Amino acid sequence: MLHTYNFPTRIRFGPGARHELTAELTALGIQRVLIVTDKDVAQLPWFPELEAILAAYHAATFSGVWGNPVVSQVKAGVDAWKASGANGIVAVGGGAPMDVAKAIALMANHPGHLFDYEDGNSTRPIDQPIPPIIALPTTAGTGSEVGRSAVISDDNTHAKKIMFDPQLLPRVVLADPELLLGLPAKITAATGMDALTHLVEAFLARGFNPLCDGIALEGIHLVAQNLKSCVEFAERSRAGESFDEATEAAHLAARGGMLNASMMGAIAFQKGLGVTHSCAHALSTVYDTHHGLANGIMLPAAMRFNLSAEPERFLRLARVVKPGAVSGQEFVDWIVALSESIGIPASLGALGVKPDGLEPLVAVAIKDGCHPLNPRPVAAEDFYAIYQDAF
Repeated sequence: MLHTYNFPTRIRFGPGARHELTAELTALGIQRVLIVTDKDVAQLPWFPELEAILAAYHAATFSGVWGNPVVSQVKAGVDAWKASGANGIVAVGGGAPMDVAKAIALMANHPGHLFDYEDGNSTRPIDQPIPPIIALPTTAGTGSEVGRSAVISDDNTHAKKIMFDPQLLPRVVLADPELLLGLPAKITAATGMDALTHLVEAFLARGFNPLCDGIALEGIHLVAQNLKSCVEFAERSRAGESFDEATEAAHLAARGGMLNASMMGAIAFQKGLGVTHSCAHALSTVYDTHHGLANGIMLPAAMRFNLSAEPERFLRLARVVKPGAVSGQEFVDWIVALSESIGIPASLGALGVKPDGLEPLVAVAIKDGCHPLNPRPVAAEDFYAIYQDAF
């Protein structure tokens, strides 16, 4: 069964949702399509089938996305857009191709450099038409398919820049958990911790937004119910185990739970994020670390830092994952246990970070735009302490 909900993007959720793609393209008046994806998704067994279905829309594929997306990937994508003569984009994949697709759409009709449109530092207005995007997520992490921003890094400095505008929202999201069934365990774990970090930091962020708070709490419940199961299913599948019908149904339901949790995280963090993301952005900048993995490694230390500032809110978090909890510390303990159970490294040392090499990380993190809404103010010495704790 498929379900429809709007937050504010129109979302069609459920197994088989991808099969509505051509009807949605026709409804939007899209005659020619540019498919934007990453090099790994383009190699998946079902991807040629998608291309064949879109042949009627003169589809061209741009798969030049990998890692943390950079400006050169966007430029290559814009060239592919112009060469294709497309009037709409189908974005397929995780956060990287989603963000690149939105950046391509932005630059399709706007002049200058992508970073001319950086949120808060723009030198040019976003005032030209932005082509429609239909999003098919294949991971449950960033939730970029329901986000209004594109996060792109500088090729040389790796500094992340955010382009933000409500027009960057995909017109339709086809959230099909069947597209996540083959996701490897490590990627499942890292993207799942990314979704969890969005949800937790949104709930703790300073400010008043009960709508986001409610979405965040339910999203955390979904993570608690489904992430570990998804990783275990992925591990068993890779080991060659064959599943009976009931097990396959349970796997699909767990993937669907995480897909919803991911979208809920991206919706909730319009309220704000926090110090975990600032630390993670620095790791991605200095060490080119996968964003979800960086969040997963930093989340326990960041939450230990924040616990004293919001004990009551931490208690609410704890009771989502453990109804009988009597202190917020139990939520922090749960994060540590979850991370260990799904194979997230327990130390920054796993990334090659040295305890005496924190200065470049702190220099980037202190300038990041996420920590000002953290529930506890963060100075440079606090970043040093959080990174040290993460060892």
